[in-house]
Formats: sequence, C-alpha cells, structure tokens
Amino acid sequence: MKKYIIGFIALLLLAFPSLTYADAVVGDMTITLGENLTEEQKQTILKEMNATSDDQIITVSNEEEHQYLGDYIPKATIGTKAISSTSITIEESGSGLEVKTKNINWVTDEMYLNALMTAGVKDASIYVTAPFEVSGTAALTGLIKAYEITSEEAIPEDVKQVANEELVTTAKLGDEVGAENASALMAKIKDEIAQNGIPETDADIRTMIENAANELGITLSEEQINSLIDLFNKMKDINIDWNQVGDQLDQARDKISNFLNSEEGQTFLEQVKDFFISLWNAFISIFTNNEQSA
Repeated sequence: MKKYIIGFIALLLLAFPSLTYADAVVGDMTITLGENLTEEQKQTILKEMNATSDDQIITVSNEEEHQYLGDYIPKATIGTKAISSTSITIEESGSGLEVKTKNINWVTDEMYLNALMTAGVKDASIYVTAPFEVSGTAALTGLIKAYEITSEEAIPEDVKQVANEELVTTAKLGDEVGAENASALMAKIKDEIAQNGIPETDADIRTMIENAANELGITLSEEQINSLIDLFNKMKDINIDWNQVGDQLDQARDKISNFLNSEEGQTFLEQVKDFFISLWNAFISIFTNNEQSA
C-alpha cells in the first residue's frame, strides 16, 4: 500500500520541467554506494536493490556530500562518512517518479520527489537506503550523480545547489508544520508559479507564499517565510520552461482522476481515508484551482 501512497503523492508534486534521457534504456539501473560502507553492508544493499551484473555501480564520497549540503546544514550533521546509497531505474516515458526508502528518518519520499523534479529528473523508480537510520539529506547527491551518468545529461551546478537547498528547507519546515503540510505547501507554491510565473519582487513572493499557506491552513513564522522567499528567489534565476510546468501539472491531474475512478483507487481511498483525509483535501485544492483557471 505504501507504494500506491507514494506514487499518488508523486503525481501531486509534478511542478518542474525535466531533462530528457539520452541513450538510456527502460529498465537500466544505476546504483550509488556510500564509499564508507563496509563490504558486507555493500553486498546487503545490492541484494536489497536486486542488483545484477549489468547495473552500473558508482560511489559517492563524503566530500561530495559536504560540497552540496555544507551551506544548508551543519557540517557535524553531514558527518565524516558517506553511508546512504541509492538507485535509479529508468521507466517508460510519462510514467513519472516513484520513491521508496529504508532507514531514512528525516527526509520524506515526497521531499525527494520535489527536489528531484527541481533538478530535472523524471520517469524513474528511486530507492534510497542505508544500513542503519540516517537523516537522508546526503542521498540526493547520489541520486543526481546517478541521473547524470544514466542520462548522459549534465545538471548545472546552480540547479544542483537549489535542489539540495529545497530538500533541506522543506525538511526543516516539516519539523515545524508537519512533513505533509510542508510538501503540500511547496506543491501549492509551484502550482502558482506554473500559472503566473515567479513574482519579481520579494514583497510579491511573500504574498504568494502567504496566500498558499492560508489556503492550506498553515501558519508560517517570519523566519519560515523569509527562508522560502530566499529559496524561490534562487529558483527565479534558473532557466525553467514554465509552460512545461503547466503541462506536467495537467498530466498529473489526469493521472489522479484516472486512478481515483478505478476500482483500485476507490479501495485505496477507503483504506486510508482516516489517515489521509486532511492531506488529500490540501492537495486536491491545487488541482481544483487549475481547473477553475483553465
């Protein structure tokens, strides 16, 4: 059931354009292993991933983790060892992203999805794991590295930095307003950007953030608002095809409708309604707004 919940929420977060895969083939899997894993830990993780001799395996160093996370979280939090490991498996075009995690205790599946879409990753199954519980922040470094190798597409350094900053910003916000609320807020703001573009001034960005939070019933502190203003100002400087953003949101809404109208979708909602009802209401408002503005 977790797989369907993750896949469902993934569709709600389609808010950034994607790079295209080059010569990659559906089913290809690229694996990243933290370089400080023991040999026994590596073999256990490879078994978890159902890795084969055809899969490409690369390593991620602690130095790389500090390179992309050092500006956003304390160095002590990043630590001195690269442990978290990941895999990306290419799926059919238009299939979207799906994330599964193990032993990740701070970054949620939806946060990975949102940050990966910011970086331009699409149509893939993602697995993030570690031999013991870790925060999960460093895993994005491996996922982006794996994507670049698999797709043969270089992701600009500024995009990598923004994706990592978004991951940490959303996770920190989740500590204070709830992980589901934080992910819903990010999706809501991105939907507004897709419809109308990123506002030019800080005052207008603030208004956009506050309006989105109010619509979702989320109360933000001044510090939280300023953090989001800073993040979206940085996104403003990245070349994004916002028409493509709107297309992806439309595609997401269509997929959600098809799923909910299916027998499987009805069963899913019935089984999770008590847990999911508030999150569902928050997310569905995003797509209702889309329909009203169409």
